[in-house]
Amino acid sequence: VQLQASGGGLVQAGGSLRLSCAASARTFSSRTLAWFRQAPGKERDFVGAIKWSGWSGDSTDYADTVKGRFTISRDGAQNLVYLQMNSLTPEDTATYYCAAGPYRGTFYYTESEYLYWGQGTQVTVSS
Repeated sequence: VQLQASGGGLVQAGGSLRLSCAASARTFSSRTLAWFRQAPGKERDFVGAIKWSGWSGDSTDYADTVKGRFTISRDGAQNLVYLQMNSLTPEDTATYYCAAGPYRGTFYYTESEYLYWGQGTQVTVSS
């Protein structure tokens, strides 16, 4: 299972950034995919996740700290998961990681539940 995150960079407060996570076709279709972030000296925190099922399609869930500002979506044709980040603040500065859970159709919220991780992409928000 390979995951590769990209799209990080430097942005001013109030700005937007979109991260991408490339996954293999099998990973993309069979596992819940999530974004976590880790600021210097802090633990890795859940940002949001996307799951899907044949019955209900895609569903997303987010940490309270990003709800209403961040949006996760999937592109099945390219096996990409996106994290659209709007209204960024300096508190959003962190290394962002995409991760794959054990199954699809279920949300997982803790780092230990995710089996596979991308390499991380740095997001820096200046004030």
